[in-house]
Amino acid sequence: MNNDPRTTKPTAPEAVRPSAHIEHLSPYDAVSSLAAIAALPKGLVPLKLDWNESAVAPSPEVVKAIQAYLGNTHHLNWYPDITASRLRDGISRYTGVGAEQVLVTNGSDEALDLLCRTFVDPGDDVVLVWPTYGHFLVFARSRGITPRMAQPDDLFASPMATLMSTVRPDTKLVYIASPNNPTGVVLSPDEALVLCERFPSTLFIVDEAYHEFCGITAAPLVTRLTNLAVTRTFSKCFGIAGLRVGYVMACPQVLEHLKKLHNPKSVNTLGQIAALAALNDSESRDRYIGQVTEAREQLVRDLTARGAHARATAGNYVLVSVADPKRLVASLETVGVFVRDRSHIQGFEGFVRITVGTPEQMEDLVGRLDGILATQPDLLHPPA
Repeated sequence: MNNDPRTTKPTAPEAVRPSAHIEHLSPYDAVSSLAAIAALPKGLVPLKLDWNESAVAPSPEVVKAIQAYLGNTHHLNWYPDITASRLRDGISRYTGVGAEQVLVTNGSDEALDLLCRTFVDPGDDVVLVWPTYGHFLVFARSRGITPRMAQPDDLFASPMATLMSTVRPDTKLVYIASPNNPTGVVLSPDEALVLCERFPSTLFIVDEAYHEFCGITAAPLVTRLTNLAVTRTFSKCFGIAGLRVGYVMACPQVLEHLKKLHNPKSVNTLGQIAALAALNDSESRDRYIGQVTEAREQLVRDLTARGAHARATAGNYVLVSVADPKRLVASLETVGVFVRDRSHIQGFEGFVRITVGTPEQMEDLVGRLDGILATQPDLLHPPA
């Protein structure tokens, strides 16, 4: 018998099992178009309109600030500012919420995950307005709970009545995206206030990733409410999705609990520099918001004129309801246009989401679409 460990083949161990909360969890549907974009024929400029990122480069001030940092004595060998003090001060000036009520995170995704990990236990009641941002569903389920869905009869109406009848006094947490992704519905500050006061033991999360495109916010309420958290990101309007910067605003007590799990090194130095520069360039921000607002309305008119059922939202995206969403998405890819099929979401069958860019980009989109419609005239037909 050979007992020499140098020559004996080890017995394969059983696979290490994950937490029971994770084992049967489905990952977030993070379908990327980057490989398809890289494979496009030379000279075909892509229109990446699938992930609701900014359709243009960030403010020139962002690039200038990063270059200035890298061009002088810098310390990328050091950890970033763990308090993100300068950025928090900038966010405070931008939002009117005190810097002590702001926690900077690695994108708003980290904020949402942190809120779930901090406040949700197995067996807790969690409610989501449905349909909604799919990654939050993963964060919630990872805590060993099955969220309840508050789905209005009219998906494009205020969820207020549905929430009032769905939330219970013992509900631990409620997630509301405003503007909602994908419907674009906005929760008014007055509605947020009513919910928080009606259910004082429930933590309400208002995800304002698309706030800049509608201008309606519940953020000022965090200065007077102890059961409200508002999250935002620099990935949409500010154009630095690749640097992963977001933040959460809440009362000091909520933030103190979040800091127990928060990794203060999670927001890198260049991300902090870029985010502050983006905040300080209000001219570029306002110009881009104006471009998106103009292009959003024009795109809906152009799509409607071609027989589509198109709907504007309060975010930087429009919705199109078609008979064959997969064919529309695949056909657009052949001409370098990448949009998002949302038809697999329960209750949202038939819908395709299109990120809105500048008027020139949307004119380009419609021109490419017209080329496809010449051979597929039924492509935009609505569901039967």
